[in-house]
Amino acid sequence: MQIGLGLYRHLLTPDNYTFARQMGVEQIVVHLENYLGSSDEGGVALSRGDDDGWGEADNGDWSYERLRGLVDELGIHGLKIAAIENFAVRQWHDVLLAGPRRDEQLAQLQQIIRNVGRAGIPCIGYNFSLAGVWGWDRGPFARGGALSVGFNADNIDIDQPIPDGMVWNMRYRPGEAGKTLAPVSSEQLWERFAYFLKAVLPVAEEAGVMLAAHPDDPPMPALRGMARLVNEQHKYDRLIALDPRPANGLELCLGSLQEMPGSDVYAAVDKYSRENRIGYIHFRNVVGKVPNYREVFVDEGDLDMAKVMAILKHNNFKGLLIPDHTPELHCNAPWHAGMAYAIGYMRALLATA
Repeated sequence: MQIGLGLYRHLLTPDNYTFARQMGVEQIVVHLENYLGSSDEGGVALSRGDDDGWGEADNGDWSYERLRGLVDELGIHGLKIAAIENFAVRQWHDVLLAGPRRDEQLAQLQQIIRNVGRAGIPCIGYNFSLAGVWGWDRGPFARGGALSVGFNADNIDIDQPIPDGMVWNMRYRPGEAGKTLAPVSSEQLWERFAYFLKAVLPVAEEAGVMLAAHPDDPPMPALRGMARLVNEQHKYDRLIALDPRPANGLELCLGSLQEMPGSDVYAAVDKYSRENRIGYIHFRNVVGKVPNYREVFVDEGDLDMAKVMAILKHNNFKGLLIPDHTPELHCNAPWHAGMAYAIGYMRALLATA
């Protein structure tokens, strides 16, 4: 079992590689899409109105040469890439929307997966979602008034439609004024997802890459008129049942699971770690459940994180845990301090498990 760090695209710098190594981190989860990067400190960008969400999607360079170069760049600093998290929206918007370019984009995703495997990166995390992460508040929600994010359905119009030209809370092309996306039912969403899996899983298996599915956050039944794929814990089993080959894995986000009504995170951790279904784990804590929850420090939420670590140790889990995101400490480097606190706590839990 290893403790790692996730770095958004704008945080892929030598200074942050040094920061990671000084914390004892050897494995990095890399984000290549240009989202969640509204500040140099890595603060989480929010979107709740009729704006352009997290901004304009990036065209991106996911060629083998680019990926291999990134692997080598981190290698110089003693780091390995454990996973890439999320496809770029421009690469698969019509896969999500069942649009006219779906098969063309699936072929592109297949080549990207081959490139990732050839570059020696073993996992791609992804979130098959139309609304994406939307509706968060940002405020002093963690201990001592530390800045964090939360969700309260009473404070937003959860049915506010998605503007034309947007998906996954990002704009991939200019939209037609006044036009919005039609609602999508759960059955439609699962049909689209099954079509996606059928196209990419055989390629991932051949390339030696696990595709790890992230659960929905916020795990509402629907958001902005769009059904959610994995908003209840048991839906992970439905996802796996579509194609049980080992390449069909899970990006196990403890916070998202805990936010779900009726969830048993300890049972999920036990089950999926025994079944070797976990690509990597987002090790974060929350208070509350949908429709009202907030993200807090790793040691102050509703989850007993020591119990989670003990289950993983008992099952001989050999994978990676990262903080994902965390409350920011009140200092000159809020993101760095928050991450250092979380990783230090996680390393202590692992040492005593």
